[in-house]
Amino acid sequence: MKLAVINFSGNVGKTTVARHLLLPRLPGAEYVAVESINADEGQGQALRGRQFGELQEYLQTVDSLVVDIGASNVEDFLNLMQRYRGSQEDFDCFVVPTVPPLKQQQDTIATLAELARLGVPASRMKVVFNMLEHDAELTQSFEPLLAFLAKQPVAQANPACRLGANELYARIRGTGVDLAKLARDETDYKALIARATDTAEKLSLAQKLATRRLACGVVPELDACFAALALRLGSEVERSPRPSSRKAA
Repeated sequence: MKLAVINFSGNVGKTTVARHLLLPRLPGAEYVAVESINADEGQGQALRGRQFGELQEYLQTVDSLVVDIGASNVEDFLNLMQRYRGSQEDFDCFVVPTVPPLKQQQDTIATLAELARLGVPASRMKVVFNMLEHDAELTQSFEPLLAFLAKQPVAQANPACRLGANELYARIRGTGVDLAKLARDETDYKALIARATDTAEKLSLAQKLATRRLACGVVPELDACFAALALRLGSEVERSPRPSSRKAA
């Protein structure tokens, strides 16, 4: 299974979806981040054709991969995908996270429309509704996007593919922690806190306890979202028709 996590917009949780939703649930999968490299002057370096070509070649050598495409490189990525005809076929599915703010929903619509223009069928585009507040109605929070998909069903948008807003992801950012392993941690933090004499140590242990508690709630949510994605084996995934090689008269 080879997946691309993509959206023109930043701040929609692409890396969270790639690292914590998809990667742990695809046995043996590797992770590749496609992100701009910040130069000294603070400008991003564009994705080059050579780099895209190398990624394509690498995709042919692995069985399972999650590609996390940074917002600064999405436009280049899609332009190069058009140049390398048929390269969209290298991915079994394009996972498109989105969040409630209107700007991000508009960017999500643009992303889905562009993928459809490149020939990716609806069965291979799946929306993940991310960062939904616990008391918010999904249909109201994502009304613009859902209205677009009702008129132009270019992607699959299962309401069960949803993840709530949760401070856990900020707590573990950059740590590489395995959330499932964290949720299974049986350390008796309360006993350790009771024995600790240093206030700083007590606070550190309390933070670990709180993080584990958050993980215990998040992991079942991630499991349910992944199941709702209903990802299929690559050999079973619907492929878009290949363009005819016949030259125009």
